[in-house]
Amino acid sequence: MVSLKRDESQHSHLLMPVLLSACAIPVSMLFWLINVIYSLFHSDAENRFEDHPVVSPWRWLVAVVFPLFMAFWGLRRKSVDVSGAILGLFIGFVLTLTSFTHVACLFAFFVTSSKATKFRSHLKRKLESGFKEGGQRNWVQVLCNGGMAAQLAILYLLDVGCTERPIDFDKYYRSSWLSVGILGAFACCNGDTWASEIGTVVGNGDPFLITTLKRVPKGTNGGVSWVGLLVSLLGGMTVGLFHYLTILIAVDTVVLQLATPQWPVIVIGGIGGLLGSVVDSILGATLQYSGVSDKGIIVEHPGKGVKHICGKQFLDNHSVNLLSSVITALTLPGIAKLVFS
Repeated sequence: MVSLKRDESQHSHLLMPVLLSACAIPVSMLFWLINVIYSLFHSDAENRFEDHPVVSPWRWLVAVVFPLFMAFWGLRRKSVDVSGAILGLFIGFVLTLTSFTHVACLFAFFVTSSKATKFRSHLKRKLESGFKEGGQRNWVQVLCNGGMAAQLAILYLLDVGCTERPIDFDKYYRSSWLSVGILGAFACCNGDTWASEIGTVVGNGDPFLITTLKRVPKGTNGGVSWVGLLVSLLGGMTVGLFHYLTILIAVDTVVLQLATPQWPVIVIGGIGGLLGSVVDSILGATLQYSGVSDKGIIVEHPGKGVKHICGKQFLDNHSVNLLSSVITALTLPGIAKLVFS
């Protein structure tokens, strides 16, 4: 009986990708047909395929299949719950449809931050009052981490279309600005996640509050360490690296040769990760409440037996994450323009 149940479980795991593929193919073809019909009726015959290019059916297929498999993987790994997976499907679809470089940034953030969340989880359980195994992001957390990037991707879709372009502010200013903004949003989230998930459980010393430089308990909002700042830089560079590699693979060779060198994208990602972590820490230290309970656990709300450490009860962790990604996404293109000039 046990063996039979095990075989049924294995068959169900094997059947799921097949069912996803079977659903994704007709859905992607439907999107492609709609795009063809739109192009026929909203452009003249002479400039039909220049002003309103038909998106390849392969891109529609990837835009449907890849987010489905990411959501399925996240559910199995308990990195997201059902609501987070559903919203993640939409965000992943938009990012994949606009440019493979954009979904590469999402993939880098989603996979590496999920790994970071599980790093030494037994120690985090002792520090955090609302600890969840694997992270299990819900739709609110997914929106705060990916909402800004999705908005910029929609603007990219309306203004640029569905194509990969190199980062070159002289030749492709608007696409470069929007792509760097998307990179910045994910680099910020990844850098901050690495800093909070790795920095808090590496090293023996307590972090220092970014606003006063005073030592505070581990897990305090706004508390930073040199290890945390370093891994936030590395977390952002990881997103930049994925963006850079995708540019090399997806962008036409001739276009790439005429553009400026693309390796600074990795540096820009690192700056975004560090900047996002610093902004998040400043907001957390000032506008987010931090206290320590009589059991030594960091809490975000005042209460009986809770000693105030820093911050006001004005923003929660989700709001801080969202504001940090917005600020980084809007700031990083200006920095990238200076780097690429």
